[in-house]
Amino acid sequence: MPAVKLPLAFLTLIVSPIVLAQDAPLTIERAVELALTRNERAAIADTTIEAAEARVRRARTAFFPRLDVSGNLGTDIGNGSERDLSTTANLTQPIFDARAFPLYRQQRFEREATRYFADDTKRVLGFDAAIAFLTTLSFEQVFLAAERRRAFAQTNLDDVRARFEAGLVSSNDVTRAELELATAVRQMAQARGDVEAARVELETLIKTDIDGALAPPVSLLEAAADTTITSELAISDAQTRRTDIAARRARVEALRAFADEPNARFFPSVLFNAQARNLNDGPITSRTNEGSAGFFFAWSVFDAGLRGADRAERLANVRGAELELELELRDVEREMRSAAVQLTTEQASLREAAAAVRAAQKNANETNILYREGLASALELADATQQLFEAEVAEVTARYRMAVAYLSLREASGGTAAGSAP
Repeated sequence: MPAVKLPLAFLTLIVSPIVLAQDAPLTIERAVELALTRNERAAIADTTIEAAEARVRRARTAFFPRLDVSGNLGTDIGNGSERDLSTTANLTQPIFDARAFPLYRQQRFEREATRYFADDTKRVLGFDAAIAFLTTLSFEQVFLAAERRRAFAQTNLDDVRARFEAGLVSSNDVTRAELELATAVRQMAQARGDVEAARVELETLIKTDIDGALAPPVSLLEAAADTTITSELAISDAQTRRTDIAARRARVEALRAFADEPNARFFPSVLFNAQARNLNDGPITSRTNEGSAGFFFAWSVFDAGLRGADRAERLANVRGAELELELELRDVEREMRSAAVQLTTEQASLREAAAAVRAAQKNANETNILYREGLASALELADATQQLFEAEVAEVTARYRMAVAYLSLREASGGTAAGSAP
C-alpha cells in the first residue's frame, strides 16, 4: 500500500498548537523524558530493583560466617558484692550447604527479572506519555477547526444581517445564521473542554504544569506515514528485544533453580562452630573462661517424602511459567501484526480524509459564492460549513490515530516511545 506523503510545511501548519505564547514548546521527546524522571511509576520500578538487590545479599549470607555475642549480669539482693557475670561469643561458618547454591542462583535470576520488569515499566510509561501528548494535540486541532467554524459563522451572521437590512434576504436566513453560530459556539466550548481535560491527563503523567505550546511531532508523523512491513524476522527480533519477555525468561530460570533445591537436601551440610564463654560466679574477680570448637554435620536421610513433594510442586510451577512465556511470545506476534494492520488502516483513512477536506473546502467556498450571488440558500451554506468542519475533524482524528497506531507498533516491537522506528 503506498505511503501517505505530506510536505513538512503542510504538517507544521496543520499541527500548529492552540497556544503560541512560548519560546520553547514542549516536544514529545521532552514529555517522555519528564515522565520517566518525574512520574512515580518510574521511581516505584527503581524500588523493586533495590528490594531485589537486598534479597540477593540476603541469599549470599548463607556462605559467610556469623558472630553472635551475648552477656548476662545478675546481683544478689542480700549480698551486693555477689554478682554473676557471663558473656558468650559464638562463631558459625558454613563449610558446605548444597541448598545455598540453588537458592542463591534463584535470587540472582529474580533480580535480573526484576530489572527487566522495571525497564519495561518505564518503557510503557514513556508510551503512555507519548500517546497522551498526541491525544492533546489532536484535541487542540479539533478546537482550531471549531474556532474557524465559529469565526466563519460570526462573519456570515454579520453579513446576513446586513443583507436582511438591505432587503436582499428573508428573516429566515438570519435565524438560520444565528442557529449556525450557536452550534459553532457550543462545539468550540466542547472542544475547549476536551483540550483542557487532555492537558490535565498529560500534566499528571509528566508531573509538570504545561503553560505553553506543544511542538508538533513532525518526524513522528512522517515516520507513521511510511509503509511498514511486519516480517518474521522483525517479529523474532521483537521477541528477543522486548524487556518483558526477557523478564519472563529470567523468571523461568529462577523457578528452575528453586526446583533444584529439594535435590540438594540429599547432601549433608557441614558447619564449623567455635564458642568462647566467660563466667563469673561469686566475687567479681572470680572468672572462668571456657571455649570449644568443632565441625557439625547434618544429613536428612529420610524426610517422609517432603523432598519429592516439594520438587514435584516446583517443577509444575516451572512448566506453568514456560507455558506463560510461550503465550507471551505468541502475544508479541499478535500485537505486532495487529498494530501493523491498524497502521495500514489509519494510513488509508488519512488519505481519504485529506481528500475529503479538499472537497469540503472547495464546496464551502463555492457555496459561499453562490449564496452571495443569491443562487444558494442559507441552509445550503450552513450544511457546507458543517461538512467542512466534520471533514477537518475527521482528518485530524485520522492523522493522530495513525500516529498512535505507529507508536503501538513500535511498543510491540520492543522499541521506545522517543526512539528510532521499529
